Amino acid sequence: MTTPESARTGGCPAHQGNTSPVALSGPRFHTDPHQLYREMRREHGPVVPVELPGNIPAWLIVGYHEMHQVTSDPELFPRDVGLWNQWPNIPDDWPLLPMIQRPQPSIYFTAGADHRRHVSLVVPALESIDPFDLRRTCEELSDRLIDAFCGRGEADLVAEFAKPLPVLALARVLGYSDEDGTTLARALGELVDGGEGAQRAHGEYLALNQRLVKAKRNEPGDDVTSWMLAQDGFTEEEVALNVKDVLGAGFVTTADWIGNSIRLMLTDDRFAAALGGGRHSIGQAMNEVLWEDTPTQILAGRWAARDTLLAGRQIRAGDLLMLGLAAANADPLIQQQFAPSQGGNSAHFSFSHGEYRCPLPAQEIAEIVARTAIEVLLDRLPDVDLAVPAQTLVRRPSTFLRGMTAIPVRFTPIRPTGDQQ
Repeated sequence: MTTPESARTGGCPAHQGNTSPVALSGPRFHTDPHQLYREMRREHGPVVPVELPGNIPAWLIVGYHEMHQVTSDPELFPRDVGLWNQWPNIPDDWPLLPMIQRPQPSIYFTAGADHRRHVSLVVPALESIDPFDLRRTCEELSDRLIDAFCGRGEADLVAEFAKPLPVLALARVLGYSDEDGTTLARALGELVDGGEGAQRAHGEYLALNQRLVKAKRNEPGDDVTSWMLAQDGFTEEEVALNVKDVLGAGFVTTADWIGNSIRLMLTDDRFAAALGGGRHSIGQAMNEVLWEDTPTQILAGRWAARDTLLAGRQIRAGDLLMLGLAAANADPLIQQQFAPSQGGNSAHFSFSHGEYRCPLPAQEIAEIVARTAIEVLLDRLPDVDLAVPAQTLVRRPSTFLRGMTAIPVRFTPIRPTGDQQ
């Protein structure tokens, strides 16, 4: 590959021969990802040798069928980070360590029977959330956020709406106070971007969760954390880590689902009717985003339990396979079979697939939060429009997550809900 993203790994164990791996970094992952994935697929096939920071080798799955194969086989490709053959080469300050993590007792960082044990705690806890109560909560929080800027006639819908709403909603159902929302949002934002402050933000995030669990142990409430603590057989540490996983997995992805859907509706004439109150188009836009502009572009990961072949590639035991969810969704083989973003087709990989997919109740919670947010926004501000040319909108500089840094808009000023007669 001749792009700047290419580099050689030399004798790295996962990449034998003369194949030149693609560095899993660089601006094209957020400025032109679909073209980059097409180049990868053309030059490397559906399983691409890649290089992580520090010359760490891995594989990136960009084929739809190969993604289905890997995520459907938890025995051969478990989400067991303890299998990783690169641990001797990973320093404590490795920038992706907060995302990949060392083994720990929670739903996201266990495999096999241990994973199913944590699923037995987290999934029923999320199922305990009343969807009607959650929708009312999201309506209330949406109105509160809109009230803060609706009189100005202009706003940044990322910073002032899409980003704070999910963390406030999730914080409330988990048992956090609303006041913790700003702190959580800042820490999580730094963590997922993987920058210099990621390690510090991760520590702050853990401390907030541990403080919450101790508080709920002393004074239980009607919330998910208290529900978890009431179950037998789980320690406070395990509850804290599972709460961390629920919030961490749901916050930024839902915020980006809201932001990317708003961007699509404001820039694509097909969704103009929704700006006048058409609710059906909101669901269409949200589904298209999951296919074409999914918040989670690349997910870590799966680790090979033994030597195997995948699409002709020699995968060694302990090799890391990164899940290229966005690339698989855009695979021409699946795109040619049907128009996936049309007609409500949900066979995308935006929530992953198989035993380690995003749990169904978590998917439903994210959809309630995102859809309610957009509905309230368009109901309150029906003439909202971009305040800048669409081509000047900027994506977050992340290889793994896809979202907007800002969505400046203008609209007719209105009164806050409390001032309306």
